[in-house]
Amino acid sequence: MATYKPVVVQACPKLGERITQDTLYWRGYKTPVQIKEFGAINKIDFSPVPPYNYAVTASSRVHVYGRYSQEPIKTFSRFRDAAYCATYRDDGRLLVAGSEEGNICLFDVSGKAPLRQFKGHTKPVHLVGFLSGKYQIFSGSDDYSSYLWDIPSATEIISYSEHTDYVRCGCASKVNADVFITGSYDHTVKMFDARTKSSVMTIEHGQPVESVLLFPSGGLLVSAGGRYVKVWDVLKGGQLLVSLKNHHKTVTCLCLNSSGQRLLSGSLDRHVKIYSTTSYKVVHSFNYATSILSLALSPEDETIVVGMTNGVLNVKHRKPDEKNENSPKKRQPAYRTYVKGKTYMPKQEDFCVSKPVKRVLRKYDKLLRSFQSSKALDAVMEPPIMLHTPEVTVAVMQELHRRGTLRSALAGRDEKQVNLLLTFVARRVIEPRFTPVLVTVADMITDIYQPVVGQSSIVDKQFLKLQQAIGKEIDYQEELLEVLGMMDTLFATFTKKRDTRLEENKNNGITEIIGTNRKY
Repeated sequence: MATYKPVVVQACPKLGERITQDTLYWRGYKTPVQIKEFGAINKIDFSPVPPYNYAVTASSRVHVYGRYSQEPIKTFSRFRDAAYCATYRDDGRLLVAGSEEGNICLFDVSGKAPLRQFKGHTKPVHLVGFLSGKYQIFSGSDDYSSYLWDIPSATEIISYSEHTDYVRCGCASKVNADVFITGSYDHTVKMFDARTKSSVMTIEHGQPVESVLLFPSGGLLVSAGGRYVKVWDVLKGGQLLVSLKNHHKTVTCLCLNSSGQRLLSGSLDRHVKIYSTTSYKVVHSFNYATSILSLALSPEDETIVVGMTNGVLNVKHRKPDEKNENSPKKRQPAYRTYVKGKTYMPKQEDFCVSKPVKRVLRKYDKLLRSFQSSKALDAVMEPPIMLHTPEVTVAVMQELHRRGTLRSALAGRDEKQVNLLLTFVARRVIEPRFTPVLVTVADMITDIYQPVVGQSSIVDKQFLKLQQAIGKEIDYQEELLEVLGMMDTLFATFTKKRDTRLEENKNNGITEIIGTNRKY
């Protein structure tokens, strides 16, 4: 009896991913650590000074984590309701946070009770931060107002009520101690100067603004809202430089790396995109489990922390440098050690021993070897195989068709199995590598289950999807044939013109030769 030959699965070449310096750099982070919080994480902020602890605002608490700790090293919980936007001061000694009841609390990092409470807003305060002068706080609220507060006296300095919707984000200038920026759901970004009574600049983003970011130089402003990330030139009066649309859902947070050469954006589409600030092209991206609400990068780019809607905190640390100059280098075997004996030719008196190679058959091969056609088809109709390796499913169908047992394997199936078959065929029949086999399968399924059409709404729906998929593919083929005809006409026209020019050149050459001969 001849040995069984396994099913040959058609291998298709895959496009390799382009490996760049950014790819290698951003892949240099360890497997993430997952920390569960009490609610959706609306803000993450790193301390600007070592050891670079970070504050996480979720539910009615502000947790402070160490760089490598998985448990909070400090908790601020003096909030009646939800807390928002806990932010460090530049020296890392004070922390300010807004609240649902409209109060603003100022904490000493080494204490627990609030040092100051600022009252003036009538609705939840989602935006708080320090001006670069260190002794003033700015805030934005759902009551459409923005306030500037004095820390020593705990009093209001000035208030602005220019927005017409919720004020949800903002930032302060690091160059000018009097300038801060707010973003609102009224689609505008406004720049305020504490020395004036009204805004000094208004930028129209076009979508509800979720996050704003000012470059360290103070010349460029980034706003995020809807699916757009837009970069504005502040020095030119808010001129739009570039508009980026790389996310599929609302962009919720922005972040810069320590050098300012990479811009990070997080979105509800579960992705973090990394842009180059010179070309504003995506150089890398991270994929997460659920929608992203907040994002922060440590001052030395050693840690990336992402907060998600389900309350999970995702922390990634950079891998330590593998090369250590002080460690002694381990001596590697010489090259001849690896190639020794590979080129040896056996002599006539040598006795060659062949090592038997054990062949491991897959489940569908074992079933095919025992002529169980229906079970072999069932083995490759499992969702993981159909989704990730459809070529295996198609290869088994092709083998069954070659044996003449495909029709019997497709027959006698219940509603669920027929639905699975039709779903697979309707999705993959338009792929050129699978079309010849799946067209035959579709014909057989239609012939076998035609008498039961109308008895199951699920199966009928899949038949309609199959019909639509094939109809669209036929329309595409007809359009391509029309384009091909147009191209053939153009190529034929070019060829005729070229031939005509060649004949003219030849005739001119003969005329010139005749004229030359006449002269002589």
